[in-house]
Amino acid sequence: MRIVIVGGVAAGMSAATRAKRQNPDAEVVVFERGEYISYGACGLPYVIGGEVDGFDKLIARTPQRIRGEGVGVRLSHEVIEVDSRAQVLTVRDIGGATCTEPYDRLLLATGVSAVRPDWADTGAAGVHVLRNIPDGQAIEASLKYAKRAVIVGGGYIGLELAEALRSRGLSVVLLERGPGVAGRILDPGYQRRVRLELEKNGVDVRCGEAVESLTTKNERVTGVQTSGGLVRCDLVMVAVGVRPNVAMAQTAGVRLGTTGAIRVNSRQQTNVEHVYAAGDNTESVQRVTRRKVHVPLGLTANRMGRVAGINMAGGEAQFPGIVGSGIFKTFDLGVARTGLTQSEADALGLDAVSVDVESTDHAGYYFDAAPIHVRLTAERGSGRLLGAQILGHPASVKRIDVIATLLHSRGKVHDLAEVDLSYAPPFSSVWDVLLVAAGQASKAARRPKEDTSA
Repeated sequence: MRIVIVGGVAAGMSAATRAKRQNPDAEVVVFERGEYISYGACGLPYVIGGEVDGFDKLIARTPQRIRGEGVGVRLSHEVIEVDSRAQVLTVRDIGGATCTEPYDRLLLATGVSAVRPDWADTGAAGVHVLRNIPDGQAIEASLKYAKRAVIVGGGYIGLELAEALRSRGLSVVLLERGPGVAGRILDPGYQRRVRLELEKNGVDVRCGEAVESLTTKNERVTGVQTSGGLVRCDLVMVAVGVRPNVAMAQTAGVRLGTTGAIRVNSRQQTNVEHVYAAGDNTESVQRVTRRKVHVPLGLTANRMGRVAGINMAGGEAQFPGIVGSGIFKTFDLGVARTGLTQSEADALGLDAVSVDVESTDHAGYYFDAAPIHVRLTAERGSGRLLGAQILGHPASVKRIDVIATLLHSRGKVHDLAEVDLSYAPPFSSVWDVLLVAAGQASKAARRPKEDTSA
């Protein structure tokens, strides 16, 4: 059996190593168009900010190590065509030479690309996206000359970069077209808390401003023209989102889902025989809503790759779906969410109710107690947990995983209220903030919705 994998980062390498373990007699080959495989892309902002000492620290496994495990790795090889009927790929190497490669099983793990709006395609120096190690290296080179940065986009990457660039001594303006930062992550009230943290640390946050163009001089960026005026800068970070790399899949006859990512079943199989997909280019099932979603995050990609590798090599595994858990920090604020926000529940037409609880992350009388804010969202009537949002000291917001666990089993707020959580003053109050929030949410879910028709 010959298993060919296109893409050598999270999903691709997880699939390759797991397939080889499942079937040691299989030939497993990975084609990666870039220079690096098996690295932690989520760590890129922390290298730029100086918390991680160099991009090499992000590399989990080298090509030499992977080859030593019996997996063929071909760097700087781009798959340019898939003939799914003949089960043959056309591959181009760095020198431009092409060859054909047969497969018995094929995995498309082509990831996502950063969205570059038309205004960003000027070719000017100092304009960057951040998706991979070469992107990070290019940003490092620009930082040698930069003093004023503009970040366009207030999502995960934009917020992490705000801290990274401030820690490097740059003045930072963060532009967000929407009404608030973290707009697709949190409800409005929690968005405002994130903005306050940014502003407290010297970030000039400007929401409701759309970028119109860039200004340049001598082929270098000098400013960002927005609907609110001109912002002078010598570095622009474009962080307005990503899109799944699906062109190759489409030419192979693979169907896309409603999200625009590749549609697969629970075994990571596409509609095309012997063709699988996994990782950031692939949609998954949201276990809370049972709807297909596209949430490109690290654990999801690795887990999908593992499932695909087992199945391609003759085993049996299923991807369980996700609940939409995410976590990040910006300066001294940790931010976590899972499941649905109230805004998302409303948009889906769910009868949802949310409660907010503010407490301390451990016993208030114990030193260094810090504020923590929890929002629980539940379904009215049934009390089913729908989601949670937590803001607090970065060490405290991993509490979100308790909620994620219950969401996977379609638990109720009453179940959370009865969980036997650990307690000691350095770690929590005797009634942890999650338990308090669960009690309040249980009561709120039982109350009828107020009639506002009058």
